[in-house]
Amino acid sequence: MVPTQYGLQQATSTARGEVERARLMSDVHDLIAILRRQPNELLPFDWVKHLAPQGEHSLGVQAIEVDHIIGSVDRYREFDRHYLPKEKHLDERWIGVRSAQLQGKELPPIQVYKVGGLYFVKDGNHRVSVARRQGQAYIDAHVIELTVTVPPDEHDTLMDLIIKGEYAQFLRATNLGTLLPRHRQILFTTPGRYEKLLEHIRTRQYFLDHKPGREGLPPVTWEEAVVSWYTRLYCRIVDNLDLHHVMYRFPGRTEADLYLWIMDHRYFLTQKYGHDVGSEEATRDFRKHFSPPAYKRLGQRMKLLLRGKLDPAM
Repeated sequence: MVPTQYGLQQATSTARGEVERARLMSDVHDLIAILRRQPNELLPFDWVKHLAPQGEHSLGVQAIEVDHIIGSVDRYREFDRHYLPKEKHLDERWIGVRSAQLQGKELPPIQVYKVGGLYFVKDGNHRVSVARRQGQAYIDAHVIELTVTVPPDEHDTLMDLIIKGEYAQFLRATNLGTLLPRHRQILFTTPGRYEKLLEHIRTRQYFLDHKPGREGLPPVTWEEAVVSWYTRLYCRIVDNLDLHHVMYRFPGRTEADLYLWIMDHRYFLTQKYGHDVGSEEATRDFRKHFSPPAYKRLGQRMKLLLRGKLDPAM
């Protein structure tokens, strides 16, 4: 977009009116966010550490998509999630940037960190705010990319990033991405669960090593145990979740959540009956006895709908 040529006084006056409307729109977004119980803040770059990045490297100056800028290094409290200014003390800087743009002056590239396909501003927050407000699609930026195993999503909360960081560590510990490149995503809704999966894999390795007929054979490797656990335990329960329409009865939960619950239930039933009941029977019995009542499921779906997190398949 070619900027319109303005005189200094006219540009300043126009920019002042625009920033006041931008702050008003920010207040509207705050109200909507409260009603929907959704956050309306930028993501702090400090949260990225929970994704356990493995390094960074410069990509030089690039044109990046403005809509993919979702956070800031140190100004995340001063703008809302749409990068609208929240405080009046930001006006003069905002007006200065917009006024320069209206006068046709070339603005320097901003500086950003790239994490997955999203960006966090290191320098140039006001330039981003002005660009976003004007509907600008791209902005020039010096880009530093962080290497992460599991990328963030623009709607992630701090808890989501903590869980994704744990998932990244799990993937590194198992090498699942290399062993089974097309494996299903394994995400939980609460932290601290991946260590339980590693325990299952260690147990699987021990079980395979002590199967009858393995005398004299080399020990089962960790990689073999990972593949066996995923294909013979995890995927079987996930398949049964689909077969018996279990996920529909637990809105807001993931396949991984249900996997752990059903594995615990399978152990309980095995102790109760004195023999292994198998994954399918454990899944059916869990669905029968632990599905929330219909009114609770409806309430949970309404909450998810208001937060924009309702899976259409659920």
